[in-house]
Amino acid sequence: MKRRIAMWSVVGFLASGCWVIVALMNPIALANPAARTLAVFIQPIALVSFRFHVPMHFLEVMIANAATYGLIGLMVETLRRQLHHAR
Repeated sequence: MKRRIAMWSVVGFLASGCWVIVALMNPIALANPAARTLAVFIQPIALVSFRFHVPMHFLEVMIANAATYGLIGLMVETLRRQLHHAR
């Protein structure tokens, strides 16, 4: 179970890293409403940053996104384990 939660965190970190690359290569791309919506959907911490106008460094966003995905993974894996034992 620990490995699965760690994988969730790594996926969150890598997903956020891809958005960092997009933002650095083409900063105007995030001005597109569709891209911004996708970024907020993939990076929940970005919603907080956009909504409350909190400036965050790219690395902070990546770490926060990894932690968020880790928490989501913990919830999913706990539910999966409970449902598996219920059978």
